[in-house]
Amino acid sequence: MDDEIVILTSFVFIKYDYVQESPMDERRPTLKQQIFAFALCAIVFTTVYNFAAWYTSRAEKVPSFVFDFEKYIPFLPWSIIPYMTSGIFFCAVFFFCRDKEQLAVLTKRMLFTTASAGLCFIVFPLQFSLPKPMTDGSVLDYSFQFLKIFDSPFNQSPSLHIAYAFIFWSVFRNFTKFRIFLMLWLIVLGISTLTTYQHHFIDILSGTVLAHISFMVFPYRKNDFQYRNFQVANFYFLFGWILISASILMYQFFGHLWLIVLWPGVMAIIIGYQYQKNNIHFLKDKNGNISWWKTIFYTPYLIVYWTFWKFLRKNKKPLEIAPRIYISSRPCRQDLHYFEISRNTLVYDLSAEMEEISDLKNKSSYHSIPFLDIGTLDIEPTQKLVTEITEKYKTLPTDGKIFIHCTMGFTRSSVIGILIMKNILSLPIDEAVNTMTGIHKNAVIHPYLKDFLKKI
Repeated sequence: MDDEIVILTSFVFIKYDYVQESPMDERRPTLKQQIFAFALCAIVFTTVYNFAAWYTSRAEKVPSFVFDFEKYIPFLPWSIIPYMTSGIFFCAVFFFCRDKEQLAVLTKRMLFTTASAGLCFIVFPLQFSLPKPMTDGSVLDYSFQFLKIFDSPFNQSPSLHIAYAFIFWSVFRNFTKFRIFLMLWLIVLGISTLTTYQHHFIDILSGTVLAHISFMVFPYRKNDFQYRNFQVANFYFLFGWILISASILMYQFFGHLWLIVLWPGVMAIIIGYQYQKNNIHFLKDKNGNISWWKTIFYTPYLIVYWTFWKFLRKNKKPLEIAPRIYISSRPCRQDLHYFEISRNTLVYDLSAEMEEISDLKNKSSYHSIPFLDIGTLDIEPTQKLVTEITEKYKTLPTDGKIFIHCTMGFTRSSVIGILIMKNILSLPIDEAVNTMTGIHKNAVIHPYLKDFLKKI
């Protein structure tokens, strides 16, 4: 049976044909495919890197960009060892891809990063400017001599060592046995770009941003709901690194005050990490409360969500999706008059980023079951919640109601509402989706969520 991988970029189209030997090998890349991908990326890198170096060397004057604090960065000759291992990672990473899609995405990211960096080298040329200490007589001197021949002083920003290191990690992070070692080695590799006096700090920042742009442009398993959190995390990572870069640049030109922008930058990266881990309680505890120190640290994040909630939410009035079961956005005190709240009202708060108003929490039977916004809904916790609400519904008193809400009321409450309708009204999942969108005109059910609903 014939199958194929297709890689499409702005300048190359590749088609891999192979023969499927067994169902277990269907997704596994062949050695031929891996060698081809490596050879392609190596040829493109060599061509782009050397052309950019040659082109820049012809300029009369090539500037440098150095932050004031870089004069305190020490020269560490031994760090040439992790620096040089970038080439080993480059050669090996293609052969550690577990499936064809991962190989295709890796190849796209490498080609995109190489081409983008090459364009920057030509349009915004920079060169390293600090004097490099002598290494004569050292056993490591051969490595530095090698760099003088093959590593251009002009191709600086963005650093391909840094950009590639992040891309390498997107593959090697899946190897649990050596994961910590590989992570630490890649971190040391990144630091070595500074301590071998090969790159300035601006090169590291721009290389990091470029890597995360490649993650956004070429996501892995884009349509797989189980990888949704990684895609959202990459957005937060990119946004965070942009803010950090902007903060340090503004500090260089306009003073220390701009270092305050480091705060939301670091916060965004931490939020991205929480999405990767699907940590639904990174803000709210099991009682639905946000501690004072988290309120302070995540203030920019909370302000953004409060602003969205205040001005962009639609369904302020609860919608009845089944007898005595309602969904809506997070209500404010003025919204509570739409229906009576009592101890027989079961409230399920799905919001992970905003606390419940005290009036609703204190006057009802409140349950905090957070899900990350526009992220993955894990199958097991979702099934547990839907089963719980279904069982509670069977024993509701005559004046009892069930109220399900998230922050904006667009997605999370709609998804749980669809599953509740499926159970209580005995509807096929497609019919439950259509019924929900008929009742809730502002419901947002992305394609990845439809796949998730079918799994349930």
